[in-house]
Amino acid sequence: MQSKATTVEQYLAELPEERREAIAMVRQTILENLPDGYVEGMNWGMIAYQVPLSRYPNTYNKQPLMFAALASQKNHMAVYLSAIYADDRRRDAFEKAYKDTGKRFDVGKSCVRFKEIADLPLELIGEVIASVPVEEFIAIDESVHGKGRTG
Repeated sequence: MQSKATTVEQYLAELPEERREAIAMVRQTILENLPDGYVEGMNWGMIAYQVPLSRYPNTYNKQPLMFAALASQKNHMAVYLSAIYADDRRRDAFEKAYKDTGKRFDVGKSCVRFKEIADLPLELIGEVIASVPVEEFIAIDESVHGKGRTG
């Protein structure tokens, strides 16, 4: 369920009220913990938190490097956490910490799915967001995809 909204405000406005409230709460958590250098915008039909092309232009698809994203899908909402899914150590630590919260661990290849805000450990999401400065995320991406690539 990809949105055609061009601004975060438009995206939020098109959501049903209960989803708008949940997405707004996760968004607030992300923004409160987002390290300097990332920017919020719309990309891939989602609210994206990314490294701007002005800072890191060598992406394979000529799009900003996506650090995290937030979306309302057909049957669930999702938080995409690129940094932890590109690093086995971080992914394992996240999975353990998530399961330790007692909340249902429902993940996809690069996302955590939730049906309502009570299903998501917001404090843990904030900690994960805060734990990866831009320079470290770029290094993670380069270790996975190669340094100095051109699209």
